[in-house]
Amino acid sequence: MSTTVAARPATRRSGRRGLTGTGPLLKVALRMDLRNIAPWVMLISALSASSVLAYAWIFPDPADRASLATALGGNPALSLIFGPARDLTTSDGFNAWRAGQLGAFFAGLMSILIVVRNSRADEDSGQAELIASGVLARQSRLAVAVFMAAIASVALGVVCFLLTIACGGGITATLILSATFTASGLMFAGLAAVTAQLGSDARTASSLAIAILGICYVVRGYIDTSGASDWATWLTPLGWLEKTGPATDNNPWPLLLCLALAVVLVAAAFVLQGRRDFGQGLIASRPGPAEAGIVGTVWGLAFRLNRGSLIAWLIAFAGLGLVFGNLATSIGDIVADNPAMAGIIASGATSTDELTFAFLVTILQIIAIIAAVMGVQVILRIYAEEIDYRVEPLLAGSLRRHTYLASNVLVALAGSAVALLVAGVGLGLVASARDDAVAVGDVVRQALVTIPAVWVLIGLAVATVGAAPTRRLVAWLGIVATFGLTILGPTFNLPDWALDISPLRHVPNVTAASPDWTGLAWLCGIAVLFTTIGFVGYRRRDIV
Repeated sequence: MSTTVAARPATRRSGRRGLTGTGPLLKVALRMDLRNIAPWVMLISALSASSVLAYAWIFPDPADRASLATALGGNPALSLIFGPARDLTTSDGFNAWRAGQLGAFFAGLMSILIVVRNSRADEDSGQAELIASGVLARQSRLAVAVFMAAIASVALGVVCFLLTIACGGGITATLILSATFTASGLMFAGLAAVTAQLGSDARTASSLAIAILGICYVVRGYIDTSGASDWATWLTPLGWLEKTGPATDNNPWPLLLCLALAVVLVAAAFVLQGRRDFGQGLIASRPGPAEAGIVGTVWGLAFRLNRGSLIAWLIAFAGLGLVFGNLATSIGDIVADNPAMAGIIASGATSTDELTFAFLVTILQIIAIIAAVMGVQVILRIYAEEIDYRVEPLLAGSLRRHTYLASNVLVALAGSAVALLVAGVGLGLVASARDDAVAVGDVVRQALVTIPAVWVLIGLAVATVGAAPTRRLVAWLGIVATFGLTILGPTFNLPDWALDISPLRHVPNVTAASPDWTGLAWLCGIAVLFTTIGFVGYRRRDIV
């Protein structure tokens, strides 16, 4: 009798050391998180399908396709974003170029958010502790998060393949391209599983993973644009995906390397989880200051809450300026290697110096979009603090709503402006050191006049969070639309009224003979209008 009773706890402990409770928890988690996963799957799939449809519609003639290949193949700024354009004479080749690296980036971002949201975020909110009080092994929560990211990645590959095929994509090329999205999701799910054990909280864990994803993307872009040796592409996981060559090589073997990396990272995450305390990370959080200092004011509180992310962003922008500045002067080599581009210059359309600064303007536009992402992230944290019930106790005292909102808006506007200037200074210093025709002052002035366009996008976020926080997705849609209209709009010959929707369209070129400054006045006015809507709405609406 005593032997039987003693054996039961041992059996229970043995079972809970495995993956006990993973199945039921996975079903519940998928049901609750489906509304967050589905938009990612559909948007990335639509990116691929729309490329096939747009290509057949806009470039129906071989002559148009040849002109497209000449224009895009010799544009280093587009190679920086999308990777090398290997074959733009077919819809599958165009799709592989336009959707390949962007789709892989967003697939990785999707998986990072899924894993952190369903692992460390539950620990921070206390939900994980409540669930763990039942029959659930400690490894089950991480296993569920990884399984969810894997299911989402596979679903993305399947949906993308079926939707692109239905729109006219080739079977083999589409299969390889869709598989790269799945592989990217799996790799960065493993990465997020590791950072979830390292970070002191969910915000730190996701920031670490997203930072590494961004570094991989920038390194891949630098390698593709700088004309580095072919072996250098293997230095980044996103380069492995590029090696599959959808629509050209159709080589699936690099995907095995991606799968191996994902398995290694997930295994490492489970080992690290066994070495950390519940609710804590292997990287310990820093203790707070002994005295309140500037944190004693709402302005200091807003800065302190965002200080860590702002410092990380500024370091990243400094790095972007240095890296992109090194690429900016490569336009001369591209002209020498590209007869079509050389012919344009020979015909008197422009000069090499003007092309170099035009490249710098494009790079600053890309940096401006990233700066807007930073600012929008700060603004959206206002609502995140609301739903965590941290704002209402502050407003219960003498603090007024508009003062609290203004403190966060100031951090977002000033932080984005400083970040853009930091990148502009680094960009100008490196570019001018490599090319005497580039003046540091011109690059910095171009960065300055780009700031109002960034503030328009941040103002849109203020308007949504202040007046209609349930529609805050509009803030991200504004950034996505600006990216598409600015970078790809002219390539697709969109009408002027459509291109004018992008605030970056109205930023003048400071080196032009007679710059049009009226666009800046309109941008500042629109930014003030959006911000005013946000303040008025925040004063009138209910908190949470």
